[in-house]
Amino acid sequence: MTADIRAVIFDLGNTLLHFDGLRPDLIREADQILLDHLREEGLEIDGHMFLSQFREKLNHYYDERETEFIEYTTNYILRTALEELGYKELDEQVLAPALRAHYAVFQAHWKPEDDAEPTLSQLQQEGYRLGIVSNAADDDDVQTLVDNAGLRDYFDFVLSSAACRVRKPNPYIFHLALEKWGVLPKQVVMVGDTLGADILGARNAGLHSIWLTRHADTPGNHDHLDTIKPDARAARLAEIPTLIKSL
Repeated sequence: MTADIRAVIFDLGNTLLHFDGLRPDLIREADQILLDHLREEGLEIDGHMFLSQFREKLNHYYDERETEFIEYTTNYILRTALEELGYKELDEQVLAPALRAHYAVFQAHWKPEDDAEPTLSQLQQEGYRLGIVSNAADDDDVQTLVDNAGLRDYFDFVLSSAACRVRKPNPYIFHLALEKWGVLPKQVVMVGDTLGADILGARNAGLHSIWLTRHADTPGNHDHLDTIKPDARAARLAEIPTLIKSL
């Protein structure tokens, strides 16, 4: 372990895990499962109207969260959509199982990278503290993904924006991570695939940053190539231990 760097924060999706499904097909399947669960709980709702409103609200939220950096959970969006259909103050025992079934469709297609566990094991053996900070609209989904991938034991904590209610690049979520360790920003590296969230967030919070480019060929990253510069970049997780020593 270098004298300065003591801890590493990882993003989750497209960093430690990759997605191997066809999203449009899976969205339709997941939405139908959500509707079926709600109907099984006795909600007499028009399927087409409900799914249209729910998906419209989600899409609006997806656009809004990229500028406000405030996390509105999927639970909140679902509850709001149902309230507009006359179902107010629904018990959480109705909503939570429906959302778990909804997310399970996608969870089956998130797979750990082949070099994730070897890299985490090496970093842990070298004495680094490890944590996860993930932008996501459902905390249970994030925790389930980590457990499904068999990565839980490597991390001191798994923070989601759903639980913290703010999204990267807001420095607040990084400060929460630093408080858990009691370390200084300059002693921590952020590893992630998104320039506008992971790398800018690290810079805002005073952390070092490594941009993982394996799944980073996205319009959002293209927009920031000239303005947001990481301290280092890696094509694979396996490069991270060596890169940290060069920071």
